[in-house]
Amino acid sequence: MIMPEQKIKVLLLENIHPDAAKQFRENGVDIVNIDRSLKEDELCEKVKDVHVIGIRSKTQVTEKVLDAGKNLLAVGAYCIGTNQIDISACSRRGVAVFNAPYSNTRSVVELALGEIIMLIRGVFDKSTKLHQGVWQKSAAGNYEIRGKRLGIIGYGNIGAQLSVMAEAVGMKVYYYDLEEKLSLGNARKCDTMEELLAKCDIITLHVDGRPENRGLIGENEFNLMKRGVIFLNLSRGFVVDLQSLVQNIHNGKIIGAAVDVFPEEPNQNNERFQTELQQLPNVILTPHIGGSTEEAQRNIADFVTGKIIDFIYNGGTSLSINLPNLQLPEIRDAHRLIHLHENVPGIMAKINNILARHSINIVGQYLKTNEYIGYVITDIAKEYERDVIAEIKNIPGTIRFRILY
Repeated sequence: MIMPEQKIKVLLLENIHPDAAKQFRENGVDIVNIDRSLKEDELCEKVKDVHVIGIRSKTQVTEKVLDAGKNLLAVGAYCIGTNQIDISACSRRGVAVFNAPYSNTRSVVELALGEIIMLIRGVFDKSTKLHQGVWQKSAAGNYEIRGKRLGIIGYGNIGAQLSVMAEAVGMKVYYYDLEEKLSLGNARKCDTMEELLAKCDIITLHVDGRPENRGLIGENEFNLMKRGVIFLNLSRGFVVDLQSLVQNIHNGKIIGAAVDVFPEEPNQNNERFQTELQQLPNVILTPHIGGSTEEAQRNIADFVTGKIIDFIYNGGTSLSINLPNLQLPEIRDAHRLIHLHENVPGIMAKINNILARHSINIVGQYLKTNEYIGYVITDIAKEYERDVIAEIKNIPGTIRFRILY
């Protein structure tokens, strides 16, 4: 393993699966582990000497936090969403951001399908009554999912996999997505969300956390739905107007609902939680556990940690959400120079001119850019003067420069 000059220190928050800490330690990294999220000021204190932050969905990585973390190289989101991270501020500082876009997909899909069955059969309410000693055996208002129309809003990794599983158990699947997505199986694409809302017996949300999705489902959208619809939100809390949802449960428009995400959620398990949805009939409430299975959390821990380790020790940025993506070979008998810069013309030429003036042989070189950032990796022969490093650091437009040994 090629080690950087400086000992790497990682801060892990929010009960990230222990496999992450284990993998970091096996690679010579110091770990600070905290089982909850931190408020901004507290986090600013903790990140002063930290190179990597690992978070889940609660911790906000703001520009103020990034300013405090002068040594930060990477942020790991041990979840799917990254709206809790100021991505543009990370990019301006050359801080790589990694997440786990696929690792918990199966877990969320299984929960959604299970809740659909529970809701359409009224299982949750019947179980509650039986715990209270009330025997209420009846077929009235209870249905099979076979043949029902499932409407999926958001046809990304989760929506698409739910589509396949739902069709396998006999449902008719419709979907709507802002982007053009290839339908899987016999799923039918709706041209508008309004078309899907009016057509489907069961509606489930699997959209991302972009600001445009705030208030996506409100009074107007509920009015378009069929009477007797079942409604699920396992995406983001702020995409649904809760008061409108409550009103439509009370008036019978929605006969069953499952909600896993909320506009405001506790920072830790011992905080009291309240919502307008409590004590409503045939409503399943879960504490943001869509991806909370042992399998998913282990997969997330392995995936994100592996990406961060590759970035720290090898310079690889494969599947980083903000830096140009490069998959690199291991360093062999060379120094690796990592240069992040504004995407302006001539940077590579300036790097190579500096190396040429100092008669330094280039063993290998790699370049990738995105709209804003350029990423140049240069492997050089071992002999070089310190003046070379100073010159490369001072190239106009440089965001960050580091050397791997």
